[in-house]
Amino acid sequence: MSTRAELQQSGEAMRRRLFGDAGDGGPEIMRSLNTEAVFGAVWSRPGLAIEDRMVCSLAALGALQRLSKLRRYVGAALDLDLSTRSIVEILIMIGLYAGFAASEEAVETAGAVFDARGLAMPEEIAGDDSLEALSERGHDLMRQLHGDRATKGYAAPDDPVTSMLYPLAIQYGYGEIWFRPGLDLRQRALVAVAAFTALKMDPQIAKFGQAAVNMGLSRTEVIEAVIQTAPLSGFAPALNALAGLSGPFSK
Repeated sequence: MSTRAELQQSGEAMRRRLFGDAGDGGPEIMRSLNTEAVFGAVWSRPGLAIEDRMVCSLAALGALQRLSKLRRYVGAALDLDLSTRSIVEILIMIGLYAGFAASEEAVETAGAVFDARGLAMPEEIAGDDSLEALSERGHDLMRQLHGDRATKGYAAPDDPVTSMLYPLAIQYGYGEIWFRPGLDLRQRALVAVAAFTALKMDPQIAKFGQAAVNMGLSRTEVIEAVIQTAPLSGFAPALNALAGLSGPFSK
């Protein structure tokens, strides 16, 4: 087990790696706590690559509209060599869970960082597949992600209430957004896990934890994706999400 001094040391090294000498913009009165608990105890944990931790962080900050902090993390993501397309795609995808209004503000925040660095916003992607094609592709992905759970709960096709909306989620979520370029399915599973945790959507976490494993993540990586959100959206939501995973992951 690390000592607090060791966590301070590793945390300061991680903070500098992410944000350089400018720091992460937090208030000075919290610098020591953030260095130790956020960058030393969480960001420096084994089990999940630093680029994946950044994917989870952007998803959580975007979902919760922590826009000033998101601005700094977008800069750090660029320094970790995440592409502008990947960053934007993370922020578009969180719109499935937090609303596209949240995506718009998050993308605008990222765009300001790109502009300050002389980087162009990625070009718009115009979807030209038919709605029928989106539905078919969405259903195929749902089966790949969720197996026999793909038609249960609010996804049940014979539910007279949820079926008024869920076909749109299949078309534009699973069929369109999950297949946009810039992120692979594994990374999109990370976005989903982090966003659901930040938004306190525990039933979805229980479902998507296994879906993330089906997309190639290890159980340790899924657990670490949840833990990564704790300093950004709260330790209690992260613990609730882990509790939801503890049953299926302990089998």
